Amino acid sequence: MSAGNVLGREHRLFLTGTTALLISTAVAVVAGSYLSSIRETLTLIPGLLVLVPPTINMRGSISGVLASRLSSSMHLGEFSPDWRRGGVLAENLHASFILTVATAIALGFIAKLAAWGFGVEVIAAGDLILISVIAGILSGLLVMGFTVLVSVLSYRRGVDMDMIAAPAVTTIGDLVTIPVLALTAVTVVALPTEWRAALLVLVLIVAAVATGYSWVHGDRAREIVSEILPLLVGLSVLGTVAGVTYTMDLDRLVTVGALLILIPPFAGICGSIGGILCSRLGTWMHLGLIDPSLRPSREVGIQCVQSYLFTLVLLPLMAALAHGAALLLGATSPGLFTLVGIAVCAGVVVMTIVNGIAYLTASISFRYGFDPDNFGIPVITSVIDLLGAVVLIAVINFFL
Repeated sequence: MSAGNVLGREHRLFLTGTTALLISTAVAVVAGSYLSSIRETLTLIPGLLVLVPPTINMRGSISGVLASRLSSSMHLGEFSPDWRRGGVLAENLHASFILTVATAIALGFIAKLAAWGFGVEVIAAGDLILISVIAGILSGLLVMGFTVLVSVLSYRRGVDMDMIAAPAVTTIGDLVTIPVLALTAVTVVALPTEWRAALLVLVLIVAAVATGYSWVHGDRAREIVSEILPLLVGLSVLGTVAGVTYTMDLDRLVTVGALLILIPPFAGICGSIGGILCSRLGTWMHLGLIDPSLRPSREVGIQCVQSYLFTLVLLPLMAALAHGAALLLGATSPGLFTLVGIAVCAGVVVMTIVNGIAYLTASISFRYGFDPDNFGIPVITSVIDLLGAVVLIAVINFFL
């Protein structure tokens, strides 16, 4: 392929990614607006905000891995849009469901332990687990269904899924997970104590039966789960600590509602940009187009530059939309230019680290015989959750 053709293809892919990210940005601000609108609920249910970042992260990680694996299978000519047992689609869905249930259960325990470790008040451990499992499974099924729809449409229309999957999955994860989590929490805490205990037992039994079915009927799924589950459980700790970080600054976030609006789109956009980078690196390594060397090639450098371009284009727009949403909701805003400064400064810092981590994760996993599709997106989204929370809160404190 000539240099002109390569540049033309990269330009088209960049425009495809930009379009997907622009839509993602607008929708993610809607999710942030909803989070800002339930400020009283976050205050009245201690620990709910602790669950928000890791629950969103798990939806993005699990469905992001699903999308990335399906995308690679398309490039390798292995994908087919059918549900036959042993097929790429069925096996990956079995694996995604098992991961959804397992991480939701683990997250309830981790949230309680993290809150205790940082001295943050939260509701009872059983209630956290129940909320996490119900919200995780419901939102997980919705996001997985959306991911499959995007995959099949991309396959049939010849669209490069690497450029649209991460923004689409991250966006729908933000949009679905926060309302489901909030409604689940409100419903659970309204039940009598004995009903909660009975419901927890029932939910865990049903989840165990469904998970067992997927485990038995998914031969390839067992291999995927064994490879990625320990990583997801470990990374969920990062997302939980991010939730604790936001909770410790909850008074400021509730008082200045525009800052609360920033949280989902900021993490979502950075995660989407990092997800695009991870998906492309994984696909190119599978195809042998780049080598997993410690020194990045020129092709890798081009992808990193694109990440910065996405950041500089999208984050000011995100801040402007957040400011407008705050005005419509009657929430307090520190001002348009201050919000833009906060978003851009925090975003550049986060993406600088993300570019390096994305390449190292893909290279190291590929060199040691692991599938980079299984590792890149979960690592990036989890790092962004924690790093994004710390950097965003630090920049907010600097500006305000």
